[in-house]
Amino acid sequence: MPESVHIVEVSPRDGLQNEAGFLATEVKLELIARLIGCGLRCIEATAFVSPKWVPQMADAAELYARLPTGLDCRFPVLVPNLQGYRRAMDAGVREIAVFSAASEAFSLKNTNAGIDDGLTRIREVCEHAHHDGIAVRGYVSTVLGCPYQGKVDVGTVVDVATRLYAMGCYEISLGDTIGTGTPKAAQAMLLAVAGEIPLSALAVHFHDTYGQALANVFACLEAGVRTVDASVSGTGGCPYAKGASGNLASEDLVYALHGMGFDTGVDLAKLVETGAWLSGMLGRASNSKANRALHR
Repeated sequence: MPESVHIVEVSPRDGLQNEAGFLATEVKLELIARLIGCGLRCIEATAFVSPKWVPQMADAAELYARLPTGLDCRFPVLVPNLQGYRRAMDAGVREIAVFSAASEAFSLKNTNAGIDDGLTRIREVCEHAHHDGIAVRGYVSTVLGCPYQGKVDVGTVVDVATRLYAMGCYEISLGDTIGTGTPKAAQAMLLAVAGEIPLSALAVHFHDTYGQALANVFACLEAGVRTVDASVSGTGGCPYAKGASGNLASEDLVYALHGMGFDTGVDLAKLVETGAWLSGMLGRASNSKANRALHR
C-alpha cells in the first residue's frame, strides 16, 4: 500500500475570500460538489467573518445550510472570534478553524490585536468549542516572513503553534502567508515546531508568490509532514503580499504527489476539470501549471 498524504482543500474559503466580485452561492456550492467528486474529503467551506471586511463570505450561513449531508466529508469553517463562533453554531457547524500569526505587526494589521490578545480571543472560542463538542483546527500565519516586519523569529512560530495546540487544536497548519519561504527554511521551521508538537498534528500551507510552494512541500514531506493545504487552480493569496500569485495549486500538488508514489485519494483528471471550470467562473487563466498542461 502506498503511503498517503492528506490534502485540505481551501479554495472555497481562502481561495475566494479576496475575489473582488461576489460569486453567487450556487457557484460556491457547485465548486464544493465538484471537489467532493474529485475525492477530496476535507474542504474548508467558508468563513463566519464580518461581511464588512470580507464581503465574499457574507453568505456563510446560507452556504453552510445547503452543504451536502451524509457524506464522509468534513467542512471546517473559519471563525475569528466568539461572535463568529456563535454565528457558526447557529448554522449547525461541526468543525471550525481559528487563526493567529507569528508576526506581531501582521497580527495588529490583520486583526487589530497583538499576538497575545489574539490568542486570548482564540482561547475563549476553543473553550466554547470543546464544551460543545466542536473540532478545532489552528492556523499560524506568516511563519516564514511578514510584509511589515520582514523576518519572523522561528521561536515565535513555535510558541504560537504550541499555545494553539495546548488550547486543544487537533491540527496546526503552518502558513507561509506571503510566499517568501524557501525549502531549507521551511523544513527548519517545521522541525522546530515538531520539537514541541507531534508531526502527525502538523500541516503546511504554502503560497506560491516566489514559485517556491511545491519545493517547500517536498522539503516538509522529507521531514515527515503528511497533511498539506492547497487550493484548486492556485486561487487565493494574501492581499498584503506584493505580487502574490495565490496558494499552492491543488492540481500541481496532486500531480507531484502521485508521481512520487503517494496516495491522495484524488482523481487528478477531475481536479483539472474543476480547476478549469473555476478559472472560467473567475474569468481568468488558471494559476496551476499542471492544469494548463493537462486541460483540453
